[in-house]
Amino acid sequence: MEQVIIKVGGMSCQGCVKGVTAALQGVAGVQAAAVDLAAGEARVDFDPQQTSAVVLRQAVESAGFDAA
Repeated sequence: MEQVIIKVGGMSCQGCVKGVTAALQGVAGVQAAAVDLAAGEARVDFDPQQTSAVVLRQAVESAGFDAA
């Protein structure tokens, strides 16, 4: 299991947090996703054999947010 912290831009409310969380949890291999609105980041535990940090960032961007 690996963990990555993704800086998420564009979140302004708990609805945004739910959207980012759902996008991350929808990626195969994600075990846990914790999104922090105040910090502007998502902490994701994932199986590196099933996905990667690049794919996770793409999922955030596909949900309409900036990811770094």
